[in-house]
Amino acid sequence: MLGKIHHAAIIVSNYEKSKEFYTKVLELEIINEIYRAERQSYKLDLAIGNAQIELFSFPEPPERPDKPEARGLRHLCFEVSDIERTVNWLMDKGVEVEPIRVDPITDKRFTFFRDPDELPLELYEK
Repeated sequence: MLGKIHHAAIIVSNYEKSKEFYTKVLELEIINEIYRAERQSYKLDLAIGNAQIELFSFPEPPERPDKPEARGLRHLCFEVSDIERTVNWLMDKGVEVEPIRVDPITDKRFTFFRDPDELPLELYEK
């Protein structure tokens, strides 16, 4: 019945800063951008492979719980073919990236970095 994940939605605290991060640093392509005046909210649709990331802005959204184990979205993961190359690409853009680790179950390499709102983003080598 379910085919694939269509999109993930992220509410951001600073729309312009997050838009810059996702489009300039991560180089995701903008599909659509609208401002919904009645909600005082921007919605930015970004292409990532065959899926999308939606960025939303709202006036004064509450902060995310500080632990990755808190209820809700734990992290967003991007599949990469060469994790070292991707880590270096991010670091060259000033993004702090954790050391690369190995998943003991799959024996695959992975690491984490964060977006401007401290949302954990994972890189997972295919």
